[in-house]
Amino acid sequence: MKRNLSNTDRIVRVVLAALLAYLYFGGIVTGTLGIVLVVIGVVLLFTAVVAFCPLYAPFKFSTYK
Repeated sequence: MKRNLSNTDRIVRVVLAALLAYLYFGGIVTGTLGIVLVVIGVVLLFTAVVAFCPLYAPFKFSTYK
């Protein structure tokens, strides 16, 4: 996998993942919506760690310089 995320993009993804986790584990969002938000947060965190977004690849989009 070729890196396609800049450091800024990665930081934003980590912050969003933390926010979604807080909403669920803080009891603010519960039920099915809460679980969906946690899954989205896990995906955001994973893509930030590996610095690759599979949705960017088909469009040949990259925030990495």
